[in-house]
Amino acid sequence: MLSPVMMTMLRHLSHETFSSGEDIAQRLGCSRASVHTAVQAAIEAGLPVHAVRGRGYRLAKPLSWLDRDVLSAHFLNAGVDLQFFDTLESTNSYLLSVAQSGASHRTLVVAESQTGGRGRRGRRWLSGLGGGLTFSYLWRSQKTVAELSGLSLAVGVLLVRALRELGLAEACVKWPNDIVINQRGTRKLAGVLIELSGELSSPCAAVIGVGLNVCGADDLRAQSELQQLQQPSQHPPQQPIADMCEFLGPLDRNAVLVSLVRSLDSGLEQFEQAGFDAFKTEWESCHAFQGQAVDVLNGMGEHIRGVALGVDATGALRLGTASGERCFHSGEVSLRGVMS
Repeated sequence: MLSPVMMTMLRHLSHETFSSGEDIAQRLGCSRASVHTAVQAAIEAGLPVHAVRGRGYRLAKPLSWLDRDVLSAHFLNAGVDLQFFDTLESTNSYLLSVAQSGASHRTLVVAESQTGGRGRRGRRWLSGLGGGLTFSYLWRSQKTVAELSGLSLAVGVLLVRALRELGLAEACVKWPNDIVINQRGTRKLAGVLIELSGELSSPCAAVIGVGLNVCGADDLRAQSELQQLQQPSQHPPQQPIADMCEFLGPLDRNAVLVSLVRSLDSGLEQFEQAGFDAFKTEWESCHAFQGQAVDVLNGMGEHIRGVALGVDATGALRLGTASGERCFHSGEVSLRGVMS
């Protein structure tokens, strides 16, 4: 767990010059011992801090920080209820909890660091400090659970819209809810986890969780490989990872977050009015495997090969196989392209 003292200290460190423990302690209003403890904890957690006797501390590489004040001002004007945290176990878990307690429509929960981020099917979502965006957005829909079919695919389209507007033309969707870079093979850039709260026949609340790699993909690859070595049965091999900075250079994560939420806001209104029908054609146009041979692995361990024909009105994958067309629903399968 990243303590408040550790996070504050890291924000005061430069990657260019050293700061003494005494100077940092004065700025933070704490003891030198507290600074030393925080530095050691940061190093043990694998964070990029250099400690040199007689010189002090500095960051081994620059970290891009989210600016609470800038984001608060922007989202206040946009009518979004921002809740910002240095550290949370999971933005989705937290927002689900407060949603049940009456959190307002369009509540946005952002965490600089997650200790237990979750992906689909119980997988852990890895995110390096200062390298990614992890946030959850509460949308109180007037639709029932059944009418929200296809929402995760629509969210994928909205994220791709924003990423392409930011200059990332290679951003694509991968069924059912991954965002990938479609260049020199597909590499995962972002994931979406949507959890619903409400009665089956009543309007419900959707908690839309997004994890996006802005930079730091090399560190994430190393973390993923280490997990696989330590606990291979609990951490199945992940698909290759990419980040935005590899293609666009240095980025302001605050600006990226604003763009993503703006796209979600406008697009979710569109979904509320017209459902997935309004997104189906666009989704197929930016599907990384559209019209290509794919290998579908279902929940029973069976591999089904065919051609990705698109999706139906509910968002189910349409697969053309040797025995005819088959449909697969979100949560049942994983999807891989077939090498020719």
